[in-house]
Amino acid sequence: MSGFERFVFTFFNADIALQYWPDILKGMGITASVGIAVSVTGVVLGLALAVLRAVRRPWLSVPIVIFADVMRSLPPLVVIIIFFFAFPLIDLPMSSFTAVWLSLSLVLAAFAEECIWGGIQAVPPGQAEAARSTGLSWWQTMLWVTLPQALRMVVPPLTNRVISITKNTALGSVVALNEILNNAQSASSNAGNPTPLTLGALAYLAIFIPVILLARRIETRWHWRT
Repeated sequence: MSGFERFVFTFFNADIALQYWPDILKGMGITASVGIAVSVTGVVLGLALAVLRAVRRPWLSVPIVIFADVMRSLPPLVVIIIFFFAFPLIDLPMSSFTAVWLSLSLVLAAFAEECIWGGIQAVPPGQAEAARSTGLSWWQTMLWVTLPQALRMVVPPLTNRVISITKNTALGSVVALNEILNNAQSASSNAGNPTPLTLGALAYLAIFIPVILLARRIETRWHWRT
C-alpha cells in the first residue's frame, strides 16, 4: 500500500464513513440548534445591555461594565464547566445543552454589548440633539435615530464575533453534549480510525461556510458608502 493509499484509508475510509455518517448528521443538528440559540440570545441580550448602559445611570452602567469585562476575560470552557458542574451544587442542575447555550450566550452578550456600545458612542451627538429638538423622547431617539446608525457601523465586528463564539459549541463535548465533535470522537474511538473526525470537519464547514458568506453579504450591504 502506497503512502497516498494509507492516507486515504486512514482519513477517508469509505466503509467507516458510511457506517458513522448518521452520528455526524445528528451532531450537526445539535450544533446548529445551539449555534442559532446562542446567536439570537447573545445578540439580543448584548443589544439590551448596550442600550441600558447608554442611559448613563451608574447603578445600571457599572454592573454592565463589570459583567462585560468578566465574561470577556473568562475562557468559554471555564464558563461551561461552572454552569454544568458547579450549579448543581446549589440545586440548579441543567442539561449539557442548557449549560452550553447559557454559557456561550453570556460570553457573546458581553462582546456584543461592547461592540454596540462602541457604535452608539461613535454616532455624532448632534444627531440625538437634533432628534430631541423635534420632540422625540430619549427612547424614541435611541430607537429611531441612534441605534440604526450604531448597528450599521458595528455589523462587521459583531458578525465576526458571533461566528467566532458560536464555533465554540465544540466545547460542548466536554460536558457530553452530542454535537459534532463529541459524536466524531466517539465514532473515531469505536472505529479505531480518524475518518469520523474528517466527517466532523466537513460537517463544521457545511454549517459555518454559509454563515460566513451570509455575514460577508450583510457587511457589504450595510457598509457605509462615502
